[in-house]
Amino acid sequence: MLALMLALAAAGATLTGVVVDPSGAPAPGISVTLRPQDRVAVTDYQGKFCFEDLPPGRYRLEVRGEHFKPVHLAVNLGPKPFQPLRIALRLAELRQAITVRDGATGVSANPAENPDVVRLDLDLLKGLPVLDQDLLAAAALFLDTAQTGASGYSLVVDGLETDRPGVTASAIREVRINQNPYSAEFSRPGRGRLEITTAQGETAYHGELNLLLRDHRLDARNAFALERPRQRRRTVEGHLTGPLGRTGRLSFLAGASHQADDQESLVYAQTPAGLLRQQVPRPERDGEWNFRLDYRPDARRSLAWRYELESDSTRGDDIGGFDLPEVGTDSRDREQALYFSLQALHSPRWLHQFQARLRVEDERRASRTTGIPKIVVEDAFTSGGGQMDRRLRRLRGELSELWSWSSRRHLLKAGGSLRELDRADLLERSEREGTFYFSSLEDYAAGRPFSFARQTGEGRLRYWSYSAAIFLQEDFRWRRNLTLGAGLRWERFTHPADGDNLAPRLSLAWAPGRRPQTVLRAGAGLFYDRLDSGSVRDALLLDGVKLRRILVVNPGYPDPLAAGAAVRPEPPSIVRPAPDLRAPYLIHYSLGVSRRLAGRTTLTLTYTGLRGVKQFRARDLNAPAPPDYERPDNSLATVRSIESSARLAGHSLEAGVRGKLTRWFDGVALYTLSRTFNDTDGPRRLPADSLDLSREWARAEFDRRHRFHLAGKLSAAPWFDLGLILRLESGAPYSLTTGRDANRDGSARDRPPGVPRNSLQGPGLAVLDLRWARKFEVREKGEVTLGLDAFNALNRVNYAGFVGNLSSPFFGRAVSARAARRLQLGLRYEF
Repeated sequence: MLALMLALAAAGATLTGVVVDPSGAPAPGISVTLRPQDRVAVTDYQGKFCFEDLPPGRYRLEVRGEHFKPVHLAVNLGPKPFQPLRIALRLAELRQAITVRDGATGVSANPAENPDVVRLDLDLLKGLPVLDQDLLAAAALFLDTAQTGASGYSLVVDGLETDRPGVTASAIREVRINQNPYSAEFSRPGRGRLEITTAQGETAYHGELNLLLRDHRLDARNAFALERPRQRRRTVEGHLTGPLGRTGRLSFLAGASHQADDQESLVYAQTPAGLLRQQVPRPERDGEWNFRLDYRPDARRSLAWRYELESDSTRGDDIGGFDLPEVGTDSRDREQALYFSLQALHSPRWLHQFQARLRVEDERRASRTTGIPKIVVEDAFTSGGGQMDRRLRRLRGELSELWSWSSRRHLLKAGGSLRELDRADLLERSEREGTFYFSSLEDYAAGRPFSFARQTGEGRLRYWSYSAAIFLQEDFRWRRNLTLGAGLRWERFTHPADGDNLAPRLSLAWAPGRRPQTVLRAGAGLFYDRLDSGSVRDALLLDGVKLRRILVVNPGYPDPLAAGAAVRPEPPSIVRPAPDLRAPYLIHYSLGVSRRLAGRTTLTLTYTGLRGVKQFRARDLNAPAPPDYERPDNSLATVRSIESSARLAGHSLEAGVRGKLTRWFDGVALYTLSRTFNDTDGPRRLPADSLDLSREWARAEFDRRHRFHLAGKLSAAPWFDLGLILRLESGAPYSLTTGRDANRDGSARDRPPGVPRNSLQGPGLAVLDLRWARKFEVREKGEVTLGLDAFNALNRVNYAGFVGNLSSPFFGRAVSARAARRLQLGLRYEF
């Protein structure tokens, strides 16, 4: 018997199966990938596939087909013959596309299959070093800050544009960046959004449990700490999915996560008593729970419901750097959500999807020290009371409706969305005791502040806001190797109240030759932006009535009104949107070429141009004018006008390699040479001189001339599984300031004569993160993975927080550094 088993093992096992669509019919042309061998088979006209000469062991099947959800399946091959598999596909979350693909080369001339896409599939996500399982933060390294807009990048979850995944980390199946950058379906360009696909309820029981541990005794010391800051972080996270009942129509997905982080913040400040280096406890607790039901009444329809609960709390927040322990705050957030989706295949060509989410949020912030004013000595230290007392309650809604029709040469998509349907109730009681601002330690010792600010009034605000859009997108296969994409999107926002936002999009893909190896792509489009939520609240609340913000220039100390005892009430500072405020837009255009190399490797070279028109900026309409620097309207202090009058210009050239880079390494490597200029720091930061904006045009604060990013996994042996993320970036700019308020506008951001914004540059960044993992089978009941992650594995000191304030004791020096080397131990169980 033993001899027979050895003979069978030597001969190799055979794995066969059949793939069927939701109706039970055979599904031809479906890609089946066998991992870790990376062997690929394509189903025949009967939906069958076959892998031969396989040694006994544990394998993973990845089944992918156009219009269908990916299927991941674990298979154990032993010496006995293996029964053929039957794999049933389900409808995808409406990611239809026209694919023009050469049978020999696999080159695609499809606008939706952009060669610059960064695709992190399930296998790669599990192999990369990810701090605390924050997959979105790891993927966001490949975003372009110039394309994210004033309100940040766009997150698309299973086709719904939102701001959080709604599931725990292990239930994320794939992350894509720059997928179809000019689609009218989305509000952001490709490099300004993350598209993730999450797990759905399965017809067989599957689950995953992750245990993570980080401890300061395993870490290196931060360059600005006297000793290693204490930290002990424990993470328990996982999900379970499977059928409910015996009909096969009802399934579930349950996920939960709990994180307990006992950490310390690092204070590095210059006080009158000398340099202060202190480590302050900052415990944090995060929890998340979600439960999803999937119901499929027949092969053409699918319904899903999900309940989500998330809660976060932090004690001792807002401490660190210049901020001393007494200015700390405590925070607590809680969010609940109900989600519903409907998918229906009305005919082989018509597909419909509807998604909705209703959310209730409660956020609280409160100072740990109350009843005393705050003291701010610019770029030296901050002490006194935290001056924070805020509560925000929000009722939010999100809707998405999508229809698509496909034929041999056309893919037509139309739909609409309603995002950030938001009813907010804000109670703002912050800065009631006031804040004194000093230019230097010498001025603080002399009791000579340059300004004092305090807020009075009820501080209550209730308001509605929304962001709505409708779109039409057509991908037309003109010829076998030529595809044109054209779309039109209309958007309307509450803030700014601008409804004439038409955004045309156009893309072209051409694969020349009879057996093409190269694809040329071009595209252009308009992308609109809206005000961030903080600016909206400022504009509605700081009107001098609901919340009255008092600004006193050159006040007395400690009594701000002691100098020149005011006879009348001090004038308030207000925020006022400009009458001609419009939604800014980004003109995005690109030209690229991709070349298919051996196997699954693709080489790309892409030029991208950006033009930002009517960008948001802030300006003081009541700025003091020389020579006496008196405000034109003495009944008001600062009048922060939110305008759409700034601009942006950017160029970038990216070279990248994606896919199977070597026999053992799979991943992506990107080098980008870029240059981005603008003349604004956003709608919440005033310029150095509101009367002269000529020196504001300069490098954008996020501009980094050179960037090299490498992410991938090296698998050289069954016991050697190494993941890595490498970041190499040149320095970011920062401004040179005097630290004085020479123009009496209440701000110490004045610059020396003739010096433009962002004229200085900090050092570059180099970070290497590594992950080693080893998998073990558990008696055909699953597998266990032991992992060790090293973040900043080379322990390089990456300085940050460079000070350009001439009045600061830290001028020209860094006051912080990115984290030193940190180790993370992980245990994962899958079945």
